[in-house]
Amino acid sequence: MQPVTCNLQPDYPIILFDGVCNFCNSTVNFIIREDKKKLFRFAPLQSGIAQQLIKQYHLPKDQLDSFILIDAGKAYLRSTAALRLYNKLPWYWKWLQLFWIVPKFLRDAIYDWIARNRYKWFGKKGECMIPTADVRERFLE
Repeated sequence: MQPVTCNLQPDYPIILFDGVCNFCNSTVNFIIREDKKKLFRFAPLQSGIAQQLIKQYHLPKDQLDSFILIDAGKAYLRSTAALRLYNKLPWYWKWLQLFWIVPKFLRDAIYDWIARNRYKWFGKKGECMIPTADVRERFLE
């Protein structure tokens, strides 16, 4: 198998997500549906490319609960990643930018609580999701 390589600064935002988490998979499907410009690319955290990006961006492994946004050469975690993500979706999602006024420690506490309980509340798959043919090109391998 060839080693996985990627640019230091990809031309598109990348979302790394927990590929076995039902909530995370639903979120990815939501983003695919709402991302009319097809800006985002995706990779499950369990994939080789995600592991390379985690190393490349020096991300702490103890904070990788559900998804990471890599955009413009920077990696964003937790509530900051979520808010930055919604800013790139169509105009009718821009209202969520109001949550920037909530202090980061509160946003992240809520995010962490959901992340800790996501398997209990939403379930877990035995393996990573397999993208359908129409969106496969948006998934990094």
